Amino acid sequence: MYGERVTSVDRPATAPDPHPESHPHGQPESGPHGEAHAYAYAGQPSHAEAHAHAGPHAPTGAPGAPWPGGYPAAYQPVEADRFTRMVMRLHARAPRWAVPLAALGCVGVGIAYALVSDPTRSDPDAAPTCLLKLTTGLDCPGCGGTRALWYVLHGDLPAAARHHFLFVFALPFLAWLFVAWAGNRAFGWKLPEVQFSPKVVGMFLAAWAVFSVARNLPWAPFTSLYV
Repeated sequence: MYGERVTSVDRPATAPDPHPESHPHGQPESGPHGEAHAYAYAGQPSHAEAHAHAGPHAPTGAPGAPWPGGYPAAYQPVEADRFTRMVMRLHARAPRWAVPLAALGCVGVGIAYALVSDPTRSDPDAAPTCLLKLTTGLDCPGCGGTRALWYVLHGDLPAAARHHFLFVFALPFLAWLFVAWAGNRAFGWKLPEVQFSPKVVGMFLAAWAVFSVARNLPWAPFTSLYV
């Protein structure tokens, strides 16, 4: 190979064409400088052949695709640990109603805590308490939510709205979202689901932020929002 011009794969830049009759003009395909493509004579497919072999949906950089480079280095899948495999097996074997039932159990625990603890009669610093209010005296964005839930469960909506208006406003939507999801997951019910656009969610969060600030202002009528 001494004295010969070589390609990037250490093979001669020109090689005899084993099938000269396959070229329409009797000459092999030449590159921009007149030399023949080495890969065309080393058993490698041309661009058109590679594209036809790879199909129209060949990914970028795929071997055999009409673009060089090949596939990028793929990440090797990480084998799951024993605990993750156990959880996945339990999830695969669990009945359809298991997850909705577990979620309903969590909601039931929260309702039971509100009923048993009766936050309307407990001291403001009784444990557990809001750390922000305990240290600063300010209402946090969720302050009054447990008392509002207690009043909702007892049918006193005005008192519930007095303690956390946005919680009472959002509660019907949250309840319907849960019923629609649980009914579809457990029983296959096709209940209409409420769809919230990102703009609507952003407006609700902005209103919640304004409400959280306004209830801490020491002037009337904002003092009526403090709980």
